Amino acid sequence: MKAVVYKNPFEVAVENVDDPTIKHPNDVIVRITSSCICGSDLHMYEGRTAAEPGIIFGHE
Repeated sequence: MKAVVYKNPFEVAVENVDDPTIKHPNDVIVRITSSCICGSDLHMYEGRTAAEPGIIFGHE
C-alpha cells in the first residue's frame, strides 16, 4: 500500500509500505478509499515537532 512518509521539514514522499496484518484476535483491517492530513501533521511537515524521518503521516 502507499503512505506519505516524512523525510525532513517541508519534504515528504509517497512510498510503498507493507500491507497491514492481523496480529491479535480483535484486530481489523479497514479499506481506506480516501484520506487527508490533519493540522498536527502540518506541524510535523513544517519542522515544528521532534519528528524523526520515516514517520508515516495519518494518525486518525
